[in-house]
Parts: sequence; C-alpha cells; structure tokens
Amino acid sequence: MSTRMRLRRKILAVVLTWMIASGWAVAGVLGAAPPQGAKIYISADLEGVTGVVTAEQLGPGGFEYERFRRFMTQEVLAAIEGARAAGATEILVSDSHGNGQNLLLEMFDTNIRIVRSWPRPLGMMEGIDSSFDGAIFIGYHAGTTNLDGVRAHTMSSATLTDVRINDVSSNETIWNAAIAGYFDVPVIMVSGDEATAAEARALLPDIETAIVKRSISFHSATTLTPAAGQELIRRTAERAVVRLSAGEFRPYRVEHPVSITVRFKHYQRSQLLALLPWFERPDAHAVRFRAEDMVQAAAILEFLGSYRADITP
Repeated sequence: MSTRMRLRRKILAVVLTWMIASGWAVAGVLGAAPPQGAKIYISADLEGVTGVVTAEQLGPGGFEYERFRRFMTQEVLAAIEGARAAGATEILVSDSHGNGQNLLLEMFDTNIRIVRSWPRPLGMMEGIDSSFDGAIFIGYHAGTTNLDGVRAHTMSSATLTDVRINDVSSNETIWNAAIAGYFDVPVIMVSGDEATAAEARALLPDIETAIVKRSISFHSATTLTPAAGQELIRRTAERAVVRLSAGEFRPYRVEHPVSITVRFKHYQRSQLLALLPWFERPDAHAVRFRAEDMVQAAAILEFLGSYRADITP
C-alpha cells in the first residue's frame, strides 16, 4: 500500500470515529460503507452491569436477579448491535458470571453462539482463538486490590485476595486481555464502573470504555438507567470496532513462560497445594507456579478455582 493510500485510510478512520462519537450514522455517509467481516469475542460478567450494587442482583437467590440477568443480556445485545453497525459479521459470547447460565438465550438471534457453564480451560475467555479480530468485555468490575469499585474482586470474592502475572497484580480485565493477547487478539472495549475503566486504561491505554455507574462504596453507586447504559454500550462498541478496522489496537502480551502467584484468604489451600511439586509457597496464604503460556496458566487457575473434593457422581 502506498504512503498516500495509508494516509487517506487513516484520515477516513479519524473522520468516521468522530462521526460516531457525534451521533452520525456511518453507513452511506460520504459514500463510505462500514468495514466488513470483523469477528468479535464478547465476555460478559454481571457485577459491572448498569445498576448492580449488591448480591441481590447477582445470583438466583437475590430478589432482583431475574431482572438484572435480563439487563445483562440487553447490554450484551447492545454491544452486538454496535459491533454489527460497524461491520462485525461473526460474534461469540461467553457467559462468564457465577454459574455461567445467566444470559437469556431466547433473546439472541440464530447467528450468535454462546459459551455457558463451567469448568472450561480458558475460564471467562473460553472459545477465543486467533481467528478473532477483537474482544469486548461487558459488565466487568475492578480488581480485588482496588480501594474503589463496586463489588471489586478478582476471580473469586470468597476465596482470593490477589492474582499476579509475572509479579504484576492482575484484575479480570488484564488476566483475560493476556489470554486474548496470546492469540494476538486485542481487547477493544470494556464496560463497568469508573474504577474498572481506570484499571483497564492503565495497561490498555487505547481501550474504549463505557462507564455505566460510578462507585460510592463496595455496595453503592450512582448509576445510569438500564436504557441509558445500553445506549452508551452500543455507541462505544460501534466506535471500538471502527477503530479496530483502522488498526488502532494492539494485543496485550505478557512474557512467557509466565509466573503466576495466587493469594488465598484461607491459608490451608496454599498449604495443601505446596505439597505438590508444581507449586511453591512464598508465604502462608499464597502459591506460585510457572506455566508455559497464558493458556496453560488459565487451565491451572481454572483447576484451582473449580476443583472440589466433595464432588460425587
């Protein structure tokens, strides 16, 4: 491609991004059709969904759960609508909260595939591979070491206090971005509260963020309405995919082999794991292990989080 052609494409991308941000429709404007063929991976959590503040919205026992699983579904649908408006043609969705059975399947059209339930080797990123062009995270939340953020935790609020990649504290956004990066897939957007957005931008500076609420405390927030949150997500996803087509994102890659440190709330888990030759115990509550890459690291972490000695046939 000539220098002049590259410059023209860059200028067009900037113009299209501005038009989307300003509320213009992209297709047909100045004779430019949306870029076609992007394959998008969507990982969806629930803590970062508009309006979520307590356990009452997060699981089947909560009095608001049925309403909020619908809001979660609608936010994913908004991201799909935005991505398609910018030219995405193939989308895989990972239901990545709780039991992995939250999204209302009947609300999706027949062209969408959905990953459900556990265990799965890549955790919240199951199904991603190098055929995808970009990843979007919906309903995400800040990490467990963050002083701010609604329901801030990493992987498990009940059992873990920290997860580190090569001694860098990692939230779910960064952990999952590192898995996507192994396959050369950039994370182009995240939705959640302002603490989630700030954590994401710290290591993924080009990422698009949809801030649907602002934290007051662990269990309190000032929030948009569901309809406003969904519209913000739709617009942000559209803008992100346009920028993706312009080549504005880079995958987040970590150095391999990778060293993973997992810190438990209870000392006994680390004590038992240290009996195995693959784990060392740097202190009473932590174990450290080495993995060939993030795929292997994800599988080991899935085992640590899912194995139960009391499982019976």
